[in-house]
Amino acid sequence: MPGLIELSKELQKRGVGLVVLGQGIDTSTAVGRMFFQILGAIAEFEHALMPERTMDGLEAARARGRTGGQKPKLGPRQVQLAREMYDSGELTVQQIADEFGVTRPTNHRHLSKVPSQSQEPA
Repeated sequence: MPGLIELSKELQKRGVGLVVLGQGIDTSTAVGRMFFQILGAIAEFEHALMPERTMDGLEAARARGRTGGQKPKLGPRQVQLAREMYDSGELTVQQIADEFGVTRPTNHRHLSKVPSQSQEPA
């Protein structure tokens, strides 16, 4: 908005009037300049409200049980199977990842969320 007003002032200094055909604004008149600035202020206000509205929308979605982001690559059953395969020591992390069609880091991320069978208290 400040850039637009500055451009309008620069054009006015040069004797050039700005006419917005779609809205019927003519900055060569006092009323046209006022209307142009009012519309600019409203646009700036709307722009400032966007983050607030976004946060409100995300909060409302969370209240409805919706979460953002990508769905997990492995389901709970697959993660448990991957943990059992890893704990058995027969397969490497890469082999387990290949088995489930995920990358090694993805496999590690899922495995880190499930405690090892050998670490659980008896």
